Amino acid sequence: MKRTTVLKSAAVLGALSLTLAACGGSSNPAALSSAPPASNAAPSSAASEVATAACKIGTMLPETGSIAVLGPPGFAGVDLAVSQINAAGGVLGNSLENLTGDSGDTTTDLASQTADSHIAAGVSAIIGAASSSVSLTVIDKITGAGVIHFSPANTALALSDYADNGLYFRTAPSDLFQGAVLGSLMLDDGAKRAGILALDDAYGNSLADVLDDDFTAGGGTVTEKIIYNPQAAEFSAEVGRLKASKPEAIALIGFDESVKVIKELIKQGIGPDSVPLYLVGGTVSNTLFADLPEGIMVGTKSAIPGAAAPADFQTELLTVNPELTNFAYSSESYDAVNLIALGMEAAHSCDSAAIAAALIGVSKDGENCTDFASCKALLLAGTNINYEGVSGPVEFADNGDVTIATMGVYEYESNDKYVPRLDEFVTGAVPTS
Repeated sequence: MKRTTVLKSAAVLGALSLTLAACGGSSNPAALSSAPPASNAAPSSAASEVATAACKIGTMLPETGSIAVLGPPGFAGVDLAVSQINAAGGVLGNSLENLTGDSGDTTTDLASQTADSHIAAGVSAIIGAASSSVSLTVIDKITGAGVIHFSPANTALALSDYADNGLYFRTAPSDLFQGAVLGSLMLDDGAKRAGILALDDAYGNSLADVLDDDFTAGGGTVTEKIIYNPQAAEFSAEVGRLKASKPEAIALIGFDESVKVIKELIKQGIGPDSVPLYLVGGTVSNTLFADLPEGIMVGTKSAIPGAAAPADFQTELLTVNPELTNFAYSSESYDAVNLIALGMEAAHSCDSAAIAAALIGVSKDGENCTDFASCKALLLAGTNINYEGVSGPVEFADNGDVTIATMGVYEYESNDKYVPRLDEFVTGAVPTS
């Protein structure tokens, strides 16, 4: 079996217990309630569906900016879930309303504007942002207004213990999980000396530090860990430093500026055809690298949180957006909406605090169910539920982080196509420190 070296060393980070799969907040839990509700089941009769104002959610995902590649799959996942929820009778007797908004990136104020608009509209929850750094710019505004802030893609460690009034949740695992899997992947592929290039933001710094710790704990040597300005015009100096350190593998943690970084790697003779390259979820795309020298990306691997989107799920997403070419974080977005809607049903309320108090319960310690319709039926029958998501098992800790997750490993077959390496997927407990 693979994943041995770093998985043993992960005890340093908190006994990360991973198993191979063949084929997924608050620092103040008391803010949720004095304790999780004893039952997550809704009142056990149709009478529980009394008339109430329609519940609303809002999206805050990247239509524009450096991480816009993650916008289409995120929006599609949300839209598909809302469509299925409303086809199943909606929430509390009404259709669930979905308001759309752009998060942009940290160079704009779009996320703040979107948050203001959604809060004014009376949403119970805001889904996004995809970028941890963007979420950190608006989390105080959102949770301070008493609204749930739920990201399908944030991984930065800073969000695990953030003072969020018990209103921050995420379906993507923290960087403690991805760093362990990525480090193990590189070691298992034979690399003993690795260089790290990471953008300078909450996501890049967090994952670079965890990867450095894990790769080193597993017996490897990090030759250089270079944090770069993603707005820089060129990266010759950074790549030159990395080249001089003679790495046997390179981990690139970035967003769309990664294209420029890879071009410089190629120019200096340490491109993916010469030194194995490893990417992360913020970088992977079926379109981003299409114009690079033909076949240069073949063999490049990436670790992306979440189980591989099943073929039938991808087909359903394509009915929402026929132009989708990238499915990263679509499952996490889909699961986020379903969990929020089930929290509404369990709490019998559109109130954010009540929904937050119910979210932990509907994610574990009940009868397994995998879609809104079947989960809702169980709740209405008075049965506790355990929602098992498309992205993998989803079980929330008191701080809103997932405690069990799946990490996918993907490999480029061409510059414009990456595929899952199902034998290398990892499912296990997410470390907490």
